[in-house]
Amino acid sequence: MKTSIHLTSEKLSLQDCYSFVQDASCGGIAVFVGTVRNATKNKNVTLLDFSGYEPMALKEMQKIATKALEKFDIHKIAIHHALGKLAIGNVPVIIAVSSAHRNAAFEACQFAIDTLKETVPIWKKEYFDDGEVWVNSHP
Repeated sequence: MKTSIHLTSEKLSLQDCYSFVQDASCGGIAVFVGTVRNATKNKNVTLLDFSGYEPMALKEMQKIATKALEKFDIHKIAIHHALGKLAIGNVPVIIAVSSAHRNAAFEACQFAIDTLKETVPIWKKEYFDDGEVWVNSHP
């Protein structure tokens, strides 16, 4: 198996993603870890709440992983995303990619996070000191 796709309300594990993609034939592992930041548009963020249409989100995440394997010279890819309420500093998304050489891993990792934000039906609500707002991450 060359892909690990995971959507969960549990805490994501960087070690699980790293362990999945690690291989003796690979000289490079690129990892993207998205974290909840404390501000956006000059407003203090108190937490984020992620929700999604899970069957379609999993299908789209798998499509991204499959496309990355076809497009880049990579060995394995893990795409894990959290659902539910996450505090500042918590991790909503981890993408890990292994390849024989670093450039392919970097490129595939960036492709995966950029495409995920554009196509996967996962939405976030940002909570502020004075209210909340749904964020449309799809252009």
